[in-house]
Amino acid sequence: MSLRITDDPAADDLLSSNPLALLIGMLLDQQVAMETAFAGPLKIQERTGSMDAATIAHENPDTFAAAFSQSPAVHRFPGSMAKRVQALCTAIEQDWGGDAAAIWTRDDPDGATVLKRLKALPGFGEQKAKIFLALLGKQRGFTGAGWRDAAAPYGEDGSFRSVADITSPESLTKVREFKRAAKAAAREGAS
Repeated sequence: MSLRITDDPAADDLLSSNPLALLIGMLLDQQVAMETAFAGPLKIQERTGSMDAATIAHENPDTFAAAFSQSPAVHRFPGSMAKRVQALCTAIEQDWGGDAAAIWTRDDPDGATVLKRLKALPGFGEQKAKIFLALLGKQRGFTGAGWRDAAAPYGEDGSFRSVADITSPESLTKVREFKRAAKAAAREGAS
C-alpha cells in the first residue's frame, strides 16, 4: 500500500519505498505540520543526493545543516533537526547495519520488541515510537504479535489519532479534528 501523508506524490512514494525516509519523517514530526515533516525526507534526498543511513551519518554536519536550511527549510528548527537526523542515521548504521527496516523485520519480532527497538533510537520517545509502530501495523504490513497493544492507543482499529491513520485527505481532516479536540480538552482540564 502506498502511503498518502504529504499530498505530494514524489514525497509519498519515497516514504512508501524507503524505510529510512519513513523513520526520518516520523523523527521530523514535531512542531511542524505532519505534511511538512513527512515531506522532509524528499527534500533531504534532493539536496544531499542520498537517503542512505551511512551516507547521511558521515555527511559533514555543517554541510548537512546547510541543506536543511535551504528555502523552503526541511524543518522549522533546521540546525537541531539536522543533528537529530544524523544521530538517527548513525544509530541505524551502527546498530542495524544501515538497514532501517531491520528494526521491525530482523528476527521476526513481536510488537513489544519493535516498540523497545524504536524507543532506543535517538529522538524516539514513548509516544513517537507507539505512533510509528501503529503506522507500521496499519499501513506497512507489520503483523508482529501484539503490535496493536504495544502501540496503544494509536494501534486501535478505526481510530483517527495520528499519522498512522492518514490514508486520504478525509482521514487527515479527521486526525486534525481529533488533535484539536484533545488539545481543547487538555486546556479545559488545566484550567
